[in-house]
Amino acid sequence: MNDIRDTIFKGIFDRKVIATITAEKGGCLSGIVEAEKAALEIGIEIGFYKNEGDELNPCDKIAWVSGSPKQITVAEDRIIGCMSKYSGIATAARRAVRLADGRVRIVSGSLKKMPNEIKGSIRKAIATGGADVRISRTPMVYLDKNYIRMLGSIKDALKSVDELDNLVKVIQIKGKDKSVVEETLEAIEGGCNLLMVDTGNIADLDECLKTLEFTGKGGEVKVAFSGGIKIDDIPELCSYKIEALCIGKEIVDALLLDMKLDVATDMEGE
Repeated sequence: MNDIRDTIFKGIFDRKVIATITAEKGGCLSGIVEAEKAALEIGIEIGFYKNEGDELNPCDKIAWVSGSPKQITVAEDRIIGCMSKYSGIATAARRAVRLADGRVRIVSGSLKKMPNEIKGSIRKAIATGGADVRISRTPMVYLDKNYIRMLGSIKDALKSVDELDNLVKVIQIKGKDKSVVEETLEAIEGGCNLLMVDTGNIADLDECLKTLEFTGKGGEVKVAFSGGIKIDDIPELCSYKIEALCIGKEIVDALLLDMKLDVATDMEGE
């Protein structure tokens, strides 16, 4: 199938065009490596005024591109497409980290729900914004509800990893098969190092923390909280004795950071 752009640009197909990509909103820039790769595939030149992780203000110049008219139209879709989504993720992650202000770690671990082709870029965008993608910064084994059900119980799940002394053992607390208190007690008795209260219910978080304090494990076993948490909830949740907040959708599904591409009016650039 013919590309209609070949017809549109037939009279100027070999002309050199320079265009500038600018930010339409403020935020955190991410996706430069992906944009450079796309530019190479398109066959255009690209240069950046900004670096990965730089703070953008509206109207800031991000990059310039140079190529034929057809290449520039392709670049408008692909280059901006590379940066706007990942910059949106990085911007949301940075906002969350700033709201936490060092009181808790911000984690965004929804990568398993993303296509494999973009997982690496999303992981980098999250890190660019200052958040983590793993609930533990040291090697860990995460035993979620499905592992627990298949192995029979929290106790049996933890027993299956007894020999992995070098790994942080994380148990997901859901409060479905048993109460939050019962699950917490079983996890403590089994040697769990970190409890992920994955219900989004503050009352469940309270029960877990109170149980830890009652058993004298409050300073030993760490707690993380997850389950539909909003970025705006962070200041309130920082008052709880938790290690981390896991925020998935509001970071990974963040809105695009708007950008635009403008061709130089003299067709040769400045």
